[in-house]
This record gives sequence, structure tokens and C-alpha cells, in this order.
Amino acid sequence: MKVLILASAQADLLALRGYIVKNFSTATWKTTYTKLKTSIQNLATFPLLGGIPPELESLNLTQYRQILSGVNRVIYEVRQDAVYVHLIVDARRDLKEVLMQRLLR
Repeated sequence: MKVLILASAQADLLALRGYIVKNFSTATWKTTYTKLKTSIQNLATFPLLGGIPPELESLNLTQYRQILSGVNRVIYEVRQDAVYVHLIVDARRDLKEVLMQRLLR
């Protein structure tokens, strides 16, 4: 399957990079990015690998799935012959709050 990283997820990556470089190190970012990239690439072969996020399942948004990469969640959707990555967020953050902020932008 083709994996497409949407603009919103690309913005998440940039924000995550800034946060990690500022608070940890460039080396930490490189390790995190490599893990994320591998996890996302795996979706091309195993698109149904991830489970439905409980926060989204409770809202009946069962078309979305998630995989974990280190302390990050990758929220994606499988449609026909493509995987769409919508969100990349620290797993320790409240997903509902992140989604609400995204809606208000």
C-alpha cells in the first residue's frame, strides 16, 4: 500500500523535532525519527497492524488506527489502497485535547 503523510502529520513531526532538539539533543531526535520512519514504513506492508485508539472508538471513529513508536502515537486511516497518516503525537498527551486544539486551528 501507499503511505501518505498528511500536512497535519508533517507539522506534528516538525513540532516534535523542535521539542526534542531543544529539550534533549539532536542525537535523540535522530533516534526518534528513525523509529518513527520505520514504524510508518511498516504500514505499507501491514496496514491493519495497529488497533483502534480507545478515545476514538468511544466516539465511533473506528476507521482510525494507531501504532506506537517509542513514546509517540501515529494515528492513521486505511482507505482503499492507501494509508493516510493524520497525527503524530507524544503518547503521554491527552489525545482528545490534541484533537480539540486541532479543530480550533
